[in-house]
Amino acid sequence: MTRELITAINAVKAAGKFARKNFGQLSTAHISLKDRNDFVTKVDRESEAIAATTIRKRFPYDEILGEEGTLEKGSSGRRWIIDPLDGTLNFIHSLAIFCISIGLIDEKGDLLVGAIYQPMTKELFTAERGRGAYLNNRRIRVTRNFRSERLLLATGFPYKVYEHLDKYLALFKDILVSTAGIRRPGSAAIDLAYTACGRFDGFWEYGLNAWDIAAGALIVKEAGGIVTDFKGNNDYLKSGHIIATNGKIHGWLLGKVQTYFGTDFE
Repeated sequence: MTRELITAINAVKAAGKFARKNFGQLSTAHISLKDRNDFVTKVDRESEAIAATTIRKRFPYDEILGEEGTLEKGSSGRRWIIDPLDGTLNFIHSLAIFCISIGLIDEKGDLLVGAIYQPMTKELFTAERGRGAYLNNRRIRVTRNFRSERLLLATGFPYKVYEHLDKYLALFKDILVSTAGIRRPGSAAIDLAYTACGRFDGFWEYGLNAWDIAAGALIVKEAGGIVTDFKGNNDYLKSGHIIATNGKIHGWLLGKVQTYFGTDFE
């Protein structure tokens, strides 16, 4: 296990311990609105500070980017990306489906390390490029399902920008009637982690941010899955549009998405 992964694990666990301690303890004074339907709490901010401090102590020359505004410049060319509380709305409502997610990108823009921690279940999903994916030190792999009628997929509902809502709902209906079911936990990082370990056969969503998906994308790929954007390319961190599957259904799901969103969706 590299120093980078050990650091990512220490960071997500330290932030997760703080989040778990504060779960169910929020008052309205601790919650503010960043944008339409986009909330932030004192736990998001403190969790990010804890994670960033943990990383900075080990790698003082790396850049750190956090969802809640942390931006610490570095000279190494590498960037740590932190989502300090993915599933904030769940957390606010005392719904125990949330996580801390941290990914590391090298100077070429390739993912090196990913760690996702669910504090309430104490599940730790990790991956290093070329070294496989793990759940609490146990090797994980994507499913081998390929029959559409047996698939369980995950997605996220649009919650801020409704410009593409009609296309999304048409796609949702098409996939719903073609599969065994669709789930929406409310955390893209968890959706990706669950795809990696075989709880879901695939996941799609649009309009995400790099911190939502950086760690999870690597974990899926190291578990044997495929991750692309809606064009079938690798620009999902830039575009925020992502499809992650067990590989066997990737062409099928990509085709469904492109039927409604086209092949040049930006």
